Parts: sequence; structure tokens; C-alpha cells
Amino acid sequence: MEFKRPIPINELTEFVIGLCIKIHSRVGPGCYERVYEEILYYELTKLGLFVKRQLLLPIDYDELHIKDAYKIDLLVEEKLIVELKSKHPLPPVDFNQVHTHLSLTNLKHGLLINFKVSKMKEGIHRVYNNFGKEDL
Repeated sequence: MEFKRPIPINELTEFVIGLCIKIHSRVGPGCYERVYEEILYYELTKLGLFVKRQLLLPIDYDELHIKDAYKIDLLVEEKLIVELKSKHPLPPVDFNQVHTHLSLTNLKHGLLINFKVSKMKEGIHRVYNNFGKEDL
């Protein structure tokens, strides 16, 4: 598959979701988060998508600069944050985490993917930041 840049966010999101379904059907729900992250990173980069993994980002608070304040599992094409989980039940704080990442990066679109489900569609959650920059 060849992507024409820029990739519309809905197309990109659907593609990532499709890969997560593929991975879940092949690997199942019993692995650690890092396993799913590594496989998804492999699948995305194999197709030529630009992906940053385990991206550490800073926070400034008044005069305080915290260098590695938070970590994003995957940032796809500089516009889609993907946070991966493998736990049941998924607590509300995980949704808050994605919201925080979106706010701090000024991005609009995120996915919270939980692989510890019997059907992958139960583990797919879109998260939005209404104040993030629009996809170009």
C-alpha cells in the first residue's frame, strides 16, 4: 500500500485501527503492552509511515522545566497519538492520559487501544482534543 501525503486523519485512523484488529487476531489478548507496541510500530513503518515511538516530551511549569515529563507510545505522521494498553478493565485515567497528551502537543486526534479484550472492537477508543490544531 502506498500513501499519498498528507494522509487525511480519518484514513490514517482507520488504517491504524485495521492493523490493531489484524494484530489482535494473530497474537490474541494475552501479551504485554510493549509487544503490541513493537508489532504495531513494525507494521506502520514497514508501510512507510512516519512513526515516533516512546516519545518523551517536556512540560514547563512557571520557571520549572521538566525534560521528560510524559511519554507517548506512538505518534503517527505527526498527527495521531496512539496509546496502547493491555488491561481489563480500562480505567478512566487512561482516557485522561490521552487527553493530556493531546493537549500538551496541541494535537486533535488520539486513539486509546486496549488489546486485553475478547473482540478488538471493544478495545478501540477515539479520543479528541477540541482545541487541538486541525489536520492539514
